[in-house]
Amino acid sequence: MKPITWFNLFVATILTAAVLCPPEAQAQLPGRFYWRTLTDSDAVPLIFNSISGNTNPFSPDHMIVSTANIDANVAIASYAHTFSLFDRSAAALVLVPMGNVSGDVTVAGKSLHQATNGYGDPMVEFNMNIIGPSAQDNLAKAMRYEPGFSVDVLVDLALPIGQYNSNQALNLGQNRWYGRLGAPINVQIGPWVPGRRTTLEFLPAVWIFGKNNDLVGQTLKTDPMFQLDAHLTRDFTEHFWGSIDGQYYSHGKNTINGVSADGPSIKAYGFTLGYQINENINLTAGYKSTLNNDNSPGNLRMDSFMFTLVFGWNKLVEGARRLSGAN
Repeated sequence: MKPITWFNLFVATILTAAVLCPPEAQAQLPGRFYWRTLTDSDAVPLIFNSISGNTNPFSPDHMIVSTANIDANVAIASYAHTFSLFDRSAAALVLVPMGNVSGDVTVAGKSLHQATNGYGDPMVEFNMNIIGPSAQDNLAKAMRYEPGFSVDVLVDLALPIGQYNSNQALNLGQNRWYGRLGAPINVQIGPWVPGRRTTLEFLPAVWIFGKNNDLVGQTLKTDPMFQLDAHLTRDFTEHFWGSIDGQYYSHGKNTINGVSADGPSIKAYGFTLGYQINENINLTAGYKSTLNNDNSPGNLRMDSFMFTLVFGWNKLVEGARRLSGAN
């Protein structure tokens, strides 16, 4: 590998498209998101997500309104830092969603419209590798790194402080705690050479929800939700890669004031393309759509376009780069 080009892996993968966007967008994490990189690295991504369908993309329970047409534009301000913990690679992330959501619902022949804008519920995440190579805590380890078969543990927690109006059902904040427990899995296929890297990746996870005690004067409870993501990723060139993405979700019951309704099972597919502009900046774009019969009123409809610009850096790499330039 060329000197310091291993750092391109960090810029190209940490916090890429739709990284921990609001819940429906969180369900759309791209491939290569949980690749490992040099410790003490930082990233600041700018993320945009345009979503349409028949459920509020800011809501983690995917409650379906069959007659609704809901559109949302989401921007994400976030920060990530990698570090070593017990000689294992780890990362911490903070994300603050903002944007607008609006929808039209037809009830008894009448069209109702709701809209809101502002900030959603911020989220924090902790991720740590438990099976795989040890932490990349120096340049030599980073240059020799190959993931092989690796497994992480991950914990997400949303803070219920986003904008919320109890008099309407369509909100950015959700007025309740919720989070996720997961185990990202990465399988290396073939040689680990830039331009030839191939991976098969999985993310099984369980979402857990607290109560919303004031949903238009009612109490909402949601059973746990199971998530499974899968990605087949491949380098096209040293700086350009793509992935085929699939997702499955199995929802528990939503209960409002004692009246329960089974949650949907969701299948979705899509793709992601990533391009490394330079050693510090990466651009990704992706599309995802539900695979259900859109004509059935009980099925979820959701289409999403995602764009992300990520700036990443590491003080050791930046220092080595300056020394290399001086020579």
